[in-house]
Amino acid sequence: MTRSKKLKLIIPFITLIFLGAFAKHRLFDKTVQSGTLSSKQMNETSGIAASSINPDIYYVHNDSGDTSRFFAINPNGKLLTTIYFNGDKTKYLGVNDCEDIAVGPGPMKGKSYVYIGDIGDNGSRWPYITIYRIPEKKSWATDSLSNVEAVPLQLKYPDGPKDAETLMIDPVEKLLYIVSKRHDTVSVYTTPLKYAANDTLTLTKRAKLFFPGFRPFKWITGGDISKDGQQVLLRSYDKVYYWRREPHEHIWDTMVRKPEELPYKTEKQGEAIGFTPDGKGYYTTSEGVFAPIYYYNTPE
Repeated sequence: MTRSKKLKLIIPFITLIFLGAFAKHRLFDKTVQSGTLSSKQMNETSGIAASSINPDIYYVHNDSGDTSRFFAINPNGKLLTTIYFNGDKTKYLGVNDCEDIAVGPGPMKGKSYVYIGDIGDNGSRWPYITIYRIPEKKSWATDSLSNVEAVPLQLKYPDGPKDAETLMIDPVEKLLYIVSKRHDTVSVYTTPLKYAANDTLTLTKRAKLFFPGFRPFKWITGGDISKDGQQVLLRSYDKVYYWRREPHEHIWDTMVRKPEELPYKTEKQGEAIGFTPDGKGYYTTSEGVFAPIYYYNTPE
């Protein structure tokens, strides 16, 4: 076969491939960039969670290197309020490495709380990790600056220190969840949401999860449970995993089942993921200055 005849066959074939790829992108790619983190202060974003009392308000925070604070933003990424809380006075910045944030119920019925997880431990050496609980405020939608009191909880792992970047709240069983980050198999831990200030408790190990792939891309870097407690998300650097809870099922049993892999646009260093309040979608964002915020629909 002559070169010209080969080209006549190959060019239409390549054209069909590109048209197919474009059509697939247009039909099935549900990724929408909702905005961009607007402030250089939000340069190491590691977690995102939806407010339960302020519509279209989300909370984000930086990880290691920042002080004890988090930010209220809108879905466009505009910084609305910087919220400072009392950290640990024995630590230079008040915190070690805050890696995730969650919003859910707490000690007072009908009130909503923000939970900040100072749970990062790259060297797996801290004797305990700390969770900070802060009552949500309506004023965070309008004030530019807020100083609040946080209730700390110290937690120990039953099987030795771990590095973790995932903190979630189950509003159904009133449990706080932590999922470890590293190794081929990660572990799921829980503790009750009902605790007193400065308690030191030992987490309960509930399950082990295996995700295929290569390290460090497969490491679990964030997660969320929907506000009705019926959907679960975990993410790694290159994948998003999704489960729907069965009736009367513990979340740790939900996550043991095979997950559905959802669409995901690879980010610079993606660690943050959080449901919308109605659970019909979720947002992701990444470390880095002016990082984009992406929106995705959850499965129907």
